[in-house]
Amino acid sequence: MADQHDARGSSTTAVHGGEPAVRGDRSLTTPVVHASAYPFADTAELVEYMEGRIERPEEYGRYGNPTVETAEAKLAAVEGGEAAALMASGMAAITTTLLAMLRSGQHVVFTSDVYRKTRQFAGQVLARYGVQSDIVAPKLEAIEAALRDETKIIFTEAPTNPYLRMVDLAPLTALAKSRRIKTIIDATFATPVNMQPLTHGVDLVIHSTTKYLGGHNDLLGGVVIGKAPIISAIREHVGVLGPVADPHMAYLLARGIKTLALRVRQQNASARAMADRLAEHPAVARVWYPMREDHPDHALAQRYLSGGGGVVSFEMTDGLSAGTRLVDALKIPKLAPSLGGVESLVEQPALMSFYELTPEQRAELGIAEGLVRYAVGIEDTDDLLADLSAGLDAV
Repeated sequence: MADQHDARGSSTTAVHGGEPAVRGDRSLTTPVVHASAYPFADTAELVEYMEGRIERPEEYGRYGNPTVETAEAKLAAVEGGEAAALMASGMAAITTTLLAMLRSGQHVVFTSDVYRKTRQFAGQVLARYGVQSDIVAPKLEAIEAALRDETKIIFTEAPTNPYLRMVDLAPLTALAKSRRIKTIIDATFATPVNMQPLTHGVDLVIHSTTKYLGGHNDLLGGVVIGKAPIISAIREHVGVLGPVADPHMAYLLARGIKTLALRVRQQNASARAMADRLAEHPAVARVWYPMREDHPDHALAQRYLSGGGGVVSFEMTDGLSAGTRLVDALKIPKLAPSLGGVESLVEQPALMSFYELTPEQRAELGIAEGLVRYAVGIEDTDDLLADLSAGLDAV
């Protein structure tokens, strides 16, 4: 359940949310419980449990773990939800949630900038089980035009990867509720610090906890957050499908969340400064950062975001080769395909996520050849700017 002190600031909630005032074992930090089963005292206790006359939080490791439950309570608290279901990866959270909520003959609408593996799951897996889907622009009129009587879910993402586009959540959720359709948003790029989708009427929020929530590039995880009844139904599918969260990962995640607000504020500030520096340089054709006025969804970003996040995407004037020269000239960021951690990371989507496609196919997906995605860490802003300027000058 969400922490009772959810009116507190984001850092206070990140540190104390979802945790008891004093643990039964008096440990200040979350203990790591490595157990696959939890024994009953005797047969009488087992029967009482099976008949629902007593509550036990754990029985078998696939159905629950004390360390995982602590992390789930903290995740629900920072997002302002009633409950959370933690799983083994971000994609596990997405696929398990969709499988739990959809049936053959039903229909789901995805917006076009959702994570590419989410689109792949829709086309290759959901379709196999008789679930139809449409992928449309993240605009209200396009989403409304795609709705059918069979539509059960609208699945969107904000900000999107890699262009940091936004969707207008208030009218979207109003439309969905008028049609009795559930809304799900992948808010990984936003973090609970920069956006609270549940307050705008979204039914479920999904995060890849691998990114900002873990924050240290050392774990894989995913979570779905929302009202307790629907999370309980999704959790039952976790027990059946098996994408179970590892207790050590849950411990690292709960620890990482405690510094979430501090890290995100630093990343917000550094990314904005880098976006402004990039926009001034002749080697850069275009910058994509939602808090800049030249971003196409700047007005929506101002409405829904308290910060622009730690990702800056930009297009090099001289295309792919110029992006490669820049990436290889930078000294601080590592060349790697993730984001949200303490270390800065950089990549060229054309050579990382979309390498198997031709330039023409990438263009059809809107991926420019000269696109570079810089995921800002928590290094000193001045050092990041100096390194970026030197790299741009080398190009």
